[in-house]
Amino acid sequence: MIARRPFAALLVLFLGLGLSAPIQAQESGPPSLVVLVRHAERAGPSADDPGLTAVGTERALALARLLQDAGITRIHASATRRARDTAAPLAEALGITIETYDPRRLGDFALELRDAPGRHLVVGHSNTTDELSELLGGESFGPVVEDWEYDRLYFLTPLPGGGVATVMIRFGPPATAP
Repeated sequence: MIARRPFAALLVLFLGLGLSAPIQAQESGPPSLVVLVRHAERAGPSADDPGLTAVGTERALALARLLQDAGITRIHASATRRARDTAAPLAEALGITIETYDPRRLGDFALELRDAPGRHLVVGHSNTTDELSELLGGESFGPVVEDWEYDRLYFLTPLPGGGVATVMIRFGPPATAP
């Protein structure tokens, strides 16, 4: 438990970068924070649009607990059930409607997101999360492993004077190769 406290302090410092203006002023400018995550563990590839496994549901709840006080103002998810189910606990806790986006039009979505004020959570897929980080000016942490890597969480925030600070952490139940 002690190891988490330095991380929490670092995350609070990171989330505060460039946010000296009042909350009201943020409503007219670019996003002050974008959080990117892949959907949680899906319930088998046999279904056309699978939901989450029990571990996936646990991860979605962990995501909601982690972000419930982060000031998220908008939640975006692809139209897949697994993405919407991952976003649902936080959306419900905050009373926010999940907005869908088309992951096949990631470049267009990145442009829209850059101009949208507030703090955003984006629930995507193994083949979109890292790419969206790059499209938003953030860092790449390499391809997400399709079969088992569900625990990456990216935090992107604009820096004063330009650029984007990016932090990637792992959250929820440990994700390991089968």
